[in-house]
Amino acid sequence: MASEYLPISELIKSRRSIRKFTSEPIDDAMIDQILTAGIWAPSGKNNQPWKFAVIKSEALRKLLAGLTHYTKIIENAPCCIAVFLDHNLSYDRTKDCQAIGACIQNMLLVIHDMGLGAVWLGEILRNKEKVAELLNPESSGLNAPSNLELMAVVALGHPAEKGGKGKRKALDEVMFLRR
Repeated sequence: MASEYLPISELIKSRRSIRKFTSEPIDDAMIDQILTAGIWAPSGKNNQPWKFAVIKSEALRKLLAGLTHYTKIIENAPCCIAVFLDHNLSYDRTKDCQAIGACIQNMLLVIHDMGLGAVWLGEILRNKEKVAELLNPESSGLNAPSNLELMAVVALGHPAEKGGKGKRKALDEVMFLRR
């Protein structure tokens, strides 16, 4: 792992969104590690409301890329992970969406720890129905049941760029109460 000596607080602070990747593929063992980190996120009543579609096919990524303004990111990423909320497992939408966010954050941190890069793409949600149709068994031979709602796409690969300098607001700008 790239950052095996970094404390988690430093890993969190050093992670950046990476939008350019080399053509080097991501092997299935690494993808399994990433997904495993995701599924260990907390969820209300331990309902684990997430489902994933791992998209490595260049042809399928090209079709997916046509559904977002961030076409080049998806086309050039050797792997994309579509993260879905499974409505059959849902009990409270707000809590389930929070769990999905925690799942994605876990995945992003492990990706960074492995020395890979990734970006969480949300703009594609404006076309979530078209993404679901693209991953529908009738149209593509894949399996995206109608009970799944797209929450995000994570594009990942070996970084072809360094992450930018991080900047955050000071605590006194974001905290409105301490008693």
